[in-house]
Amino acid sequence: MIIRPEQPTDSAAIEALLVICFGPDRFKKTAYRFREGVAPHPDLSYVMEDETTGTVIGTIRYWPVMLPDGTQSLLLGPIAIDPSRQSEGMGIDLMEYSLEKAKALGARSILLVGDAPYYNRFGFLRENTLGITLPGWVDLNRFLGLEIEPGILKKQHGMLQKMVVSKEE
Repeated sequence: MIIRPEQPTDSAAIEALLVICFGPDRFKKTAYRFREGVAPHPDLSYVMEDETTGTVIGTIRYWPVMLPDGTQSLLLGPIAIDPSRQSEGMGIDLMEYSLEKAKALGARSILLVGDAPYYNRFGFLRENTLGITLPGWVDLNRFLGLEIEPGILKKQHGMLQKMVVSKEE
């Protein structure tokens, strides 16, 4: 398997993978409100490709968001692995690779909505997001945060904000 930066030519394959993994109702979820009209972080959007077939079998993206105090953060997701290839450790590989890249780029914190038993192994904890609210319903047990800079999330109190990054940045 190869992990590489997402390219514009991957769009159709990524969309097909997301439909298979999450269905069309995924757009109704609160996390998608942060993605509407916002491009994913260009340096933190990756695909996993099968070396033999050239097929995209995994994807992960990060989105810029703003914490209640105005500090920039990242919202991770979605991460998707082709169902026929799940349970092979590819999701773990994609997570570890992308988290290292995010840290190298200076990310101070990362948020996500996902299954705590899976994401806890990467350092994502519910206790880090207790003071942060979202603009819509979400199972708060699934709203998790990773503090790369110790204390940055725990001191937050208020609503997470959508952040639009201009093309010049």
